[in-house]
Amino acid sequence: MNTQQNTYDESQIQVLEGLEAVRKRPGMYIGSTSGRGLHHLVWEVVDNSIDEALAGYCDTINIVVHEDNSITVTDNGRGIPVGEHPKLKKSTLEVVMTVLHAGGKFGGEGYKVSGGLHGVGVSVVNALSEQVVVTVKRDGKIHQQEYRCGVPQYDVREIGETDETGTQTHFKPDPEIFTETTEYDYDTLVSRIRELAFLNKGIRITITDERTGVSESFKYDGGIVEFVQYLNRTREALHEQPIYVEGTKDNIACEIALQYNDGYTENIYSFANNIHTHEGGTHESGFKSALTRIINDYSRKMGFVKDSESNLTGDDVREGLAAIISVKIPEPQFEGQTKTKLGNSEVRGIVESLLAEKLMEFMDENPSVARKVIDKSLQAARAREAARKARELTRRKSALEVSSLPGKLADCSSKDASISELFIVEGDSAGGSAKQGRDRHFQAILPLRGKILNVEKARLDKILSNAEIRAIITALGTGIGDDFDLSKARYHKICIMTDADVDGAHIRTLLLTFFYRYMRKLIEAGYVYIAQPPLFKIERNKVVRYAQSEKERDQIIAEFGEGAKVNVQRYKGLGEMNAEQLWETTMDPDSRTMLQVRIEDALQADIMFDTLMGDNVEPRRDFIHQYAKYVKNLDI
Repeated sequence: MNTQQNTYDESQIQVLEGLEAVRKRPGMYIGSTSGRGLHHLVWEVVDNSIDEALAGYCDTINIVVHEDNSITVTDNGRGIPVGEHPKLKKSTLEVVMTVLHAGGKFGGEGYKVSGGLHGVGVSVVNALSEQVVVTVKRDGKIHQQEYRCGVPQYDVREIGETDETGTQTHFKPDPEIFTETTEYDYDTLVSRIRELAFLNKGIRITITDERTGVSESFKYDGGIVEFVQYLNRTREALHEQPIYVEGTKDNIACEIALQYNDGYTENIYSFANNIHTHEGGTHESGFKSALTRIINDYSRKMGFVKDSESNLTGDDVREGLAAIISVKIPEPQFEGQTKTKLGNSEVRGIVESLLAEKLMEFMDENPSVARKVIDKSLQAARAREAARKARELTRRKSALEVSSLPGKLADCSSKDASISELFIVEGDSAGGSAKQGRDRHFQAILPLRGKILNVEKARLDKILSNAEIRAIITALGTGIGDDFDLSKARYHKICIMTDADVDGAHIRTLLLTFFYRYMRKLIEAGYVYIAQPPLFKIERNKVVRYAQSEKERDQIIAEFGEGAKVNVQRYKGLGEMNAEQLWETTMDPDSRTMLQVRIEDALQADIMFDTLMGDNVEPRRDFIHQYAKYVKNLDI
């Protein structure tokens, strides 16, 4: 028992004043203090400008990344009010910038609909920045106030006159809060800015990166229709013009755009108040329900499906579908593990009835397009039945039936999935070294012969007939498609280990494409890794060091000192290493380097897989031309 006095009284109850609470627990307000939280600061400021646009008062937003990684966001909205706040008796601008949950979004009539997930407001950005300067143009005057770590440096003051309106917010993230990094990633910013421009048609959003001199501007008068065309730009569309539906009921605005392509995967992205609802929700379920029902109704009405035949399933009718569902709701309810699942029950019926009416109308007016969609769905249904039979071959009946595991799998002895690792290794030679060098207690080895099937160009029935893919599915134990169950994963680390050459990179991409398209939950759970075998072996007087890069190689050579007859070997394949070398460089948890595969942006990931692995050659050629100059260590 603790002999010290265990007191818990009034003196121990802390009251954190104002923005002090945000600085004390930043993760509660912006999710994390890593790169994701850093970028969240930008979105909190931009969301305010988007709200002005949604209310009809703003059509231009400019974002500048300065050389010191500070950010300036400027809009041409009405400008934050600067007059005295009736309750707090100080400038409303200061209230908005220093009081949590103060703004036009909370009750009141400021905004009917507002974007943003947390709605914590720009005051959080102020609290977590070492400097913020806000400049407001309204009522013919220019007003300004500066803050340091959320604290006003002077009262709001008038600094000039103008005939323009709008708000400019300049902020520099506080390195004491963002200890990991304060450097903004341009691609991350552009991806979200493009998305916001698609979702809010007619608004021009420009980003300028003063660190590189790059500037891009996004404006889509077609809105989500252009968004769907952007999704399908690397594919062959079945109908040139996307189907577009919009309507408003009970103050809930709904927009849907969809277009079928000749691919085999579905790409449905749903948004609520501009937030990407990764986990779906009522708007997405309403969409899926209406789509399945209307295509089945139309198929039977036109005699494409006989009364005696089974209905097409949701998976059948969504094969090769790209769709955007965007709803704007006065009071959104977000649920789910990451608070990105829409829970408003009334939204389902609104989306369902709106899409059902417009889709049936479209199919009646465009019978040739309708026929293409239904033919594709019928082919998907036949393939689904074939896949069901093939899937039986990959399903483990019980954890005890070792005989059902693939013969070439060298399994580990541990039955604890949380510590077990599966190395998927390119080639029998490297597979043999890995089997000898591994720790048999927790490391399993599955060698692959050659390249697996490119799943981007095949349906599930063909994929399941591929022996290498079937071996992977069986070894993992999760099942696939409708049968997929993450809790049955036999390993919580799945390590892709390929050669450091062109073929190795290709095999790695083929495997990642398969996991992304058919076992995405493995990636989302953080189970998929890429092993990093060394590129160089540097030896001097029987002292051996390994390097992952040319830079590291040069550092090691420098450490050996000038004048040494240093022997450098460039590894091209895993097979060049013996079992002991492979263990100590690539498989030993104490010394290895592993990259965890994460999905930061599902939309961009989808486009990238389609660009690299899809049927359309042109986007891939453009990609190669764009990035060829960055390639190093190319073996031909």
